[in-house]
Amino acid sequence: MPGRKVSLAALGPEGTFSHALARHLADEVVLLPTIGAVFAHVAAGKGDGLVPIENSEAGGVGPALDGLLRHNVFITAEVYVPIRFHLASFVKITEIDTIYAHPQAHEQCSGRVDALGVPVVHTPSNAASARAVRPGTAAAAVTTAEAAALCGIPVVAGNVQDAEENTTRFVVISTEPYQGRDAGKCSVLLDPKADRAGLLADLLAVFARLGINLTRIESRPAKRGMGRYVFFIDGEVGPAWVGAVADLSSLAVVKEFGCYPRLEAAGWR
Repeated sequence: MPGRKVSLAALGPEGTFSHALARHLADEVVLLPTIGAVFAHVAAGKGDGLVPIENSEAGGVGPALDGLLRHNVFITAEVYVPIRFHLASFVKITEIDTIYAHPQAHEQCSGRVDALGVPVVHTPSNAASARAVRPGTAAAAVTTAEAAALCGIPVVAGNVQDAEENTTRFVVISTEPYQGRDAGKCSVLLDPKADRAGLLADLLAVFARLGINLTRIESRPAKRGMGRYVFFIDGEVGPAWVGAVADLSSLAVVKEFGCYPRLEAAGWR
């Protein structure tokens, strides 16, 4: 299992889930304004990074998937953490006239948030949502408990996420692949060489034939025009994985993100 990191870049400002988790995993945290900036930081050789890649309710995190598509980086660890959102405001919940929320936070809390029937303004991060709420206004933020506390905003409704088991998967990214023997998952990006009937079935058949259990498959625009897609695939580590990558190479351009372990998130906050 990889040891504690010396430094990790993560989405800021202070008060984000990324910030809290990075503090748990590293001695030093470099806060950056966007997930894209975290990828650029890592790709430039300035250190490792931490990004959210998928949520149990909202699915894949677009900027993270785009970062994997654009940059030559590897995944060296994954962490699953429970996500709890709170509604913070200086006024009563019945008096709120505007809500600030990160797009992913909004999606994960859409039931409670949309039921209030007020405009929702999207922000770059959960911490930015809290910072947008000012005393003397009737605005509210869907944010973290830490961000609300840092900004001195009372929580008027706790645990507003739609699902009790709301969980986000974070990954550590680096310019070098993980070399340990305790990896449990491997990830690849497949960019098909052709557009034809049955192509996706043929790609998946490679894994089925070799007995590899897939844990995730997600499509994402290839950024080359309408109708062109790439596929992000995660699978369990096994001796057949190398053979699968070789077989897939005849059907698609394969970008490997490496094999990596899962870290425990106990005591992360």
